[in-house]
Amino acid sequence: MKTTRLLLLAAWLPAAGLAAPMQVPAGIDHAPYDRLLKKYVNDRGLVNYRGWKENAGDLQALRAYTTQFAAKGETTDAASLIDAYNALTIQWVLDNYPVKSIKATDSPWKAKRHRIGGREVSLDEIEHDTLRPQVGYRTHAVLVCAAKSCPPLRAEAYTAEKLDEQLDDAMRRWLGREDLNRFLPAEKRVELSKIFSWYGKDFDNLRAVLAKYGPMECPDCRISHRSYDWALNEQ
Repeated sequence: MKTTRLLLLAAWLPAAGLAAPMQVPAGIDHAPYDRLLKKYVNDRGLVNYRGWKENAGDLQALRAYTTQFAAKGETTDAASLIDAYNALTIQWVLDNYPVKSIKATDSPWKAKRHRIGGREVSLDEIEHDTLRPQVGYRTHAVLVCAAKSCPPLRAEAYTAEKLDEQLDDAMRRWLGREDLNRFLPAEKRVELSKIFSWYGKDFDNLRAVLAKYGPMECPDCRISHRSYDWALNEQ
């Protein structure tokens, strides 16, 4: 499996003109982040930013966790990069909280303000330079942009040992959420998140993806896309 992913990644990079895959330090301790997610994220994937912001110890615990990623990179561990992306997004929101939307903050995705693997990177670089070519379309089910229309934030850390299982589960949870995607076979239509439109090339065979992960079969349904709510994914 690892060899296959590396070959796919190598094939993607020259064609897409992307940077080299991003690396992270080995041996990152994800337990503190896992604890914080279980404490502040509910079963709908919404975050108690207010409670987190008011707890100085947990703010410091999150910063200590994300600081682990700063050292020289040694591995292209996708699970760690997913955790880094989501943790850094949460940290950025907390740094700016209270705020109505992450889009009201200064360049949340393009600014190179995060240190990973010994260099300054942006959230966009984590997503587009490494995770999309390495993980494929399932990337979009696990990266959370801190908006209500984003896929639900998982209340646990991603791990290399369980990553495939977690990715599949994230796809099912995302497609199964009626406030994010609606399957209406009686009306022969499906309303999908705008993410499926924005990144349509990633979902090369979309109907096969829907058949595999959707909550019900709807092979002949007309597909449309829902409006995107950028309000903060706050409890």
